[in-house]
Amino acid sequence: MGFSLNNNTMQQSRESNKIDIIEKTTKIVGDITSQADFRIDGNVEGTINTTGKVVVGEEGIVSGKVICSNSDIAGRIKGSLDVSGILSLKSSARIEGDVIAGKLAIEAGANVDANISMKGAKKMKALSSDEKQTPAEKTA
Repeated sequence: MGFSLNNNTMQQSRESNKIDIIEKTTKIVGDITSQADFRIDGNVEGTINTTGKVVVGEEGIVSGKVICSNSDIAGRIKGSLDVSGILSLKSSARIEGDVIAGKLAIEAGANVDANISMKGAKKMKALSSDEKQTPAEKTA
């Protein structure tokens, strides 16, 4: 018995497993939009927006915003990090800025100087006695 694969199916499968690598000698200034996974060992200044995973190696530096599904950080992030799934901070990670994550794992030794919010967590706000008594006006 023989079997054949549709060439289109094979190409889609290969594309979904791609990893874009930014080498340590590379510096990118600008915004990146992708559906691929990224490994950053170089320097990126701007926004990285991907439906894939972002890995920042020990020598990697991102200055700007990262929006992704999952992320492993061993390098440095200066800016904001929005991870819909799991954010894993390795012991060598250095984070400065704002972090939003679905789940968070931090190894001992990671240096985090950030505001951290968890997706799905309810934010509470204290109301003054005036706000409690007056209903908010609704406008169209």
